[in-house]
Amino acid sequence: MEEKAVNLNGLQVHYKIAGPPAGEAGSGPPILILHGWGSKSDRWVAVAELLSQNHFSVVVPDLPGFGKSGAPSFAWSVEDYCNFVDRFVQSIGLANFYLFGHSFGGGIAAVYASKFPSRVKKLVLFASAVFRRESARKTILKVVARVFRIFSFVPFYGLLRKAFYKFVVRKSDYPYAPGVMKETYKKVIGSDLSSYLSLIEAQTLIIWGDKDDVIPVSDAYLIHQRIKDSQLAIIPGGDHDIEQHMPEKLSEAIIKFLSSA
Repeated sequence: MEEKAVNLNGLQVHYKIAGPPAGEAGSGPPILILHGWGSKSDRWVAVAELLSQNHFSVVVPDLPGFGKSGAPSFAWSVEDYCNFVDRFVQSIGLANFYLFGHSFGGGIAAVYASKFPSRVKKLVLFASAVFRRESARKTILKVVARVFRIFSFVPFYGLLRKAFYKFVVRKSDYPYAPGVMKETYKKVIGSDLSSYLSLIEAQTLIIWGDKDDVIPVSDAYLIHQRIKDSQLAIIPGGDHDIEQHMPEKLSEAIIKFLSSA
């Protein structure tokens, strides 16, 4: 894969490309891949190369705040990331493309497809973070966290706080987010994006692993119900990171969908 960079209003954005140049004879619309929270383009090399072997042009940016790209100057929302994607595709000359999003990137992709329908030829949502639910466990943890902050004067509070998130909250990325990305994480995690689903016009494939322990596979069926022109591909044995553990299966599902009428 080739690595490139573009400067968008002072924000340095790195991205990878694979396959034939977009628009070259024999190649279809390019595929834009949006990675998940805490991820980066490096984790999508295997999938991008498999797709490029089937004559697809693939573009995978490091979203701002991740990988080699610079962080936003203020805390971004999912909608801010959506607007960034539009600036990015215009800067590299993508006008009509296939859009793929994973987890956090899937939420961005869903919002983008609803706001810019003329740009998205087909949409693929993989284990996408769209619904936000306040479970009893989350409510309890919020209360505990507030009580925990009372003891911020205690020596080594910072270490204790990280231990709390690591061993009690466990799945939260918050304590590991640097600088402005902490507030960005809070904005993102608090946004329910389900209202955008019914506005999506593009033909959509929803991919999920049946062993996903981060976002339940039940969300796949809920998304399928809300997007009128959608289909499901549930991958047996797949977890939340199929791009790392089963790239061939993931690529196969994408190629089959994008190659169909």
